[in-house]
Amino acid sequence: MRAHLEEEKLRDKGEGRLTREAWKIFQIMAEFVRGYEKLADVDPCVSIFGSARIDPEHPWYLKTQEIAEKLSNAGFSVISGGGPGVMEAANKGAFRGTGYSIGLNIELPHEQHTNPYQDVSISFEHFYSRKVMFVKYAVAYVVMPGGFGTLDELAECLTLVQTGKTRKMPIILVESSFWKGLIDWWRESMLTAGTITPEDLNLITMIDDTDEVVSAIFNHYEKRGFAPSAAETEALLNL
Repeated sequence: MRAHLEEEKLRDKGEGRLTREAWKIFQIMAEFVRGYEKLADVDPCVSIFGSARIDPEHPWYLKTQEIAEKLSNAGFSVISGGGPGVMEAANKGAFRGTGYSIGLNIELPHEQHTNPYQDVSISFEHFYSRKVMFVKYAVAYVVMPGGFGTLDELAECLTLVQTGKTRKMPIILVESSFWKGLIDWWRESMLTAGTITPEDLNLITMIDDTDEVVSAIFNHYEKRGFAPSAAETEALLNL
């Protein structure tokens, strides 16, 4: 009898957990739908990634702000993570320009708070739905110095482009002194071991000058335009 009761308790507990997880699907769906609806008409966009842990006087903050303002005035919308540090600098620069300033905010126990420089602000509870919005609507990625989150976003961009799940586009690392050690390690360890190819390393460009960042994006699309082809549109549907 006791064993039967214990079995029922375990079953009820499992069913309760399953019910919560099943309903969670609808929250995740809602995040995707909200993101799709808000971002569908704001292209072309450039996503800017980087550290949340720098203050407004930091050279990286000021450079990010300058890049974002130039991109905004050149006709791009700018997407950032919507929080402090590099994210705030990106939104602030775009907000000063003529393009949209877009913040994809994430709910975290600490560190993240929404910055006030956003024309479009979307809140996410799940990193993976947020990351889809970063990559789905971008025509280029600008990666400033950052931590684990920035590396995660960089790896996502590289993987999608490398595997053909999204179109080939500029992936620009800014501040070569910060990134050089990582690129050297990729070349000396991963390339030597055969886990990446020389062509994979060509997916990345390191640029320090703010004007050159904007020019690199325009140069990439000069002969084809920003609109995705029919095949690229289909691939983006399957992200």
